[in-house]
Amino acid sequence: MCENFPTYIAEEIQEPLTEDEAALLSEDDLSKLGKSRRDFLGKTALAAIAAQLLLHDQAFALKYMSDAPVTNNAVSELAMTVKMTINGAEKSVAIEPNVTLLDALRERLQMTGTKKGCDHGQCGACTVIVDGKRVLSCLTLAAQAEGLNITTIEGLGKGDELHPMQESFITHDGFQCGYCTPGQICSAVALLDEAKRGEISYVSTNISKKPPTKLSDDEIRERMSGNICRCGAYPHIVEAIKEVQNGKAEAKSS
Repeated sequence: MCENFPTYIAEEIQEPLTEDEAALLSEDDLSKLGKSRRDFLGKTALAAIAAQLLLHDQAFALKYMSDAPVTNNAVSELAMTVKMTINGAEKSVAIEPNVTLLDALRERLQMTGTKKGCDHGQCGACTVIVDGKRVLSCLTLAAQAEGLNITTIEGLGKGDELHPMQESFITHDGFQCGYCTPGQICSAVALLDEAKRGEISYVSTNISKKPPTKLSDDEIRERMSGNICRCGAYPHIVEAIKEVQNGKAEAKSS
């Protein structure tokens, strides 16, 4: 039975083409592929797949690279328009439902200050501020940001004027390679606002009443623990945050 099985299958798929099927292929195609239904179906299936992929790519290229409308119904059904306010400006972007906020910012809106690190929500390099709170943009769907206010590293300063946190990071050397720095700074800015709102952390000692807005070193370290610095600039980052929090210069560590 096992020996006959391949032969049986081969006989089925080697059935000659009908006149209609043969008419769809040129003589050159027939000479190269033979006249089996297997070869005919294989070629036509690959051609159909390639055509569909090309149509999909062209349609989305038109949508994202120009103002031309998407005319292919199959593709337009996949896309959705998300409106949000980014760094004070209203933005509208056409995306597929599974696109993350991180990819929408970087790939669709060309805001590359927000970095893609682990893409698993573990390093914090993609941190942005959404309605005043820290958000890991790699774990947030862009569709979830519909109608929300988003601040990225590009929106913290005002033109050539840096945000106080940015200036403090420079003063205290709160970075080395700088890759994680946008996420670190966004997280630090939102961290101080969280403290002002009275939000507690894992190391908060007094939770019976509103915690102090002046955070200790341990509080800052705990609240920044979701932002990894691969260069190990943690002491300088704490100093930078404390300077902004206190409104005065902190002693710079060696």
